[in-house]
Amino acid sequence: MPEARAKKGAAGNGAAREPAAEGTADAAGTGSTAGTARPRRRQARGEARIAQLLQAAASVFCTSGYTASSTNAIAREAGVSPGTLYQFFPNKEAIAVELGDQLLHRWRDTYGAAFDQSHIELPLDQMLDAVLDPLIAFNCENPAFFVLMHGSEIPGRITEEHDTLHATMLSRVEEILADYLPDVPAVQLHRVAEMAFMVFKAGLDLVMANEGEEREAYVREMKAAMYRYLDPLIGDASPRPASHARQDRTP
Repeated sequence: MPEARAKKGAAGNGAAREPAAEGTADAAGTGSTAGTARPRRRQARGEARIAQLLQAAASVFCTSGYTASSTNAIAREAGVSPGTLYQFFPNKEAIAVELGDQLLHRWRDTYGAAFDQSHIELPLDQMLDAVLDPLIAFNCENPAFFVLMHGSEIPGRITEEHDTLHATMLSRVEEILADYLPDVPAVQLHRVAEMAFMVFKAGLDLVMANEGEEREAYVREMKAAMYRYLDPLIGDASPRPASHARQDRTP
């Protein structure tokens, strides 16, 4: 009987300790708030640290390029030790992939709004402004996106997602042009869309390579090139821009 009572008492003590591990009150009077708040604080600190490291990585990638960047440089930029960095990311590639994923998600939202079908109701010059301005602004505000999407030796996952994104954006360009050019064969429409898209990409290279007034000048040149290419093709399908708008497009 004493043995039975001892086993029962041991089981009872264990049952009392188990809820305390989950954050409920124990014999010492520890409340559930303290038990559950600690993991939340650790998680919040971890998320803040990750954001800090990604911001530092974006700065280092823009300054040195992806290939020449190192985890030590990223840690130094973030103001932490390399050991702290490795608690969250095993290597530079993992940092680039995480940063690339976040930027790609935001880029999808940006081009989704830029390629809104309502823009086809605008005159060609205004339609170009509505489509191109948010895309250009995103790249200027997030230069690390340009580095990760165009640099050499970028992790394969980012390259694959970029290729998928390229195909999706090209399809959106075709959709908009199809509304302007409903009678153009699909093969030709694809060719026009791809040419317009490549003009944008080439112009963006020049835009990102400059700053200030010179950058703005290249933005205007990009739009002028795009307008002069598409205007003869679209013709009467688009409302004609005002005369001052045509003058603005002329260098």
